[in-house]
Amino acid sequence: MSALAAPARPTAVATGTRVAAVGLLTGWGEGPDALPADAMRAAAGRDVITLAPPALRSERFRRATRECLLGVAAVEALLRAAALGRDDVRGSETALVYVTTAAYGASNVAFVEATAGGTLHFPYTAPSAVPAEVAIEFGLTGPYLILLGGPAAAIDALWQATRLLEGRGCERVLVLAVETFAECEGLWLRGRRLVRGPLVEAAACALLVPGGFAATYTAPAEPAPLETLARRRAGETLACGPLVALALSGQMRARGPLALSGRWRGRRAGLAWTAA
Repeated sequence: MSALAAPARPTAVATGTRVAAVGLLTGWGEGPDALPADAMRAAAGRDVITLAPPALRSERFRRATRECLLGVAAVEALLRAAALGRDDVRGSETALVYVTTAAYGASNVAFVEATAGGTLHFPYTAPSAVPAEVAIEFGLTGPYLILLGGPAAAIDALWQATRLLEGRGCERVLVLAVETFAECEGLWLRGRRLVRGPLVEAAACALLVPGGFAATYTAPAEPAPLETLARRRAGETLACGPLVALALSGQMRARGPLALSGRWRGRRAGLAWTAA
């Protein structure tokens, strides 16, 4: 696991990166076009909008948890969005940064309660299970990092990706987020002070590569417009929120800055890209 630290100052800058593509899966469907105009209205009173796991044809996935399957599917969605093949990301030049708030909760519930009609292997209760399955499936052998937390941690994950590229520790970075709620619905509904419904399951993966944009990490007092837009259209996706915002923004272009933000437990983090 990479030992990368959060910025020591309120504002820090890394240069020479860009977001090449984003793969997005939510309970509403695949891609930003599947998102409703108003998630609250589209939910029609439902507390959780679930995301069905893909049918992956591999014996290796026979005991894999739903969140692991969704992590693999999110990377596949990214490859489709970027028109890339598996060989394009395989190897030691691809780093993986994984962030989540809730995605390992379901496996812990299954392990403790012995549900789902079978025995869950204990390693699948760890947050590292999702990035491990993704790394094995796609042959990723570069640096990797795991961050736990909500949208603010996802901003941190994107920032760390820019740091990896700036330090030339890799040629590309996959920033992956997975959030599931159905198995832990009661827990999340009891914690309404932390989240506002509807809870929408999601898996998203962004590809960051070297490019001509300077990334600036800040601590904004107010949400960026894309944070508000992603929340309105997707619903509560926790750590996936900033990646939903990226998917809604499209690929970064030379005109104008791209600003993201995310808030969790009283902390708001921000990241902005401008033409270098």
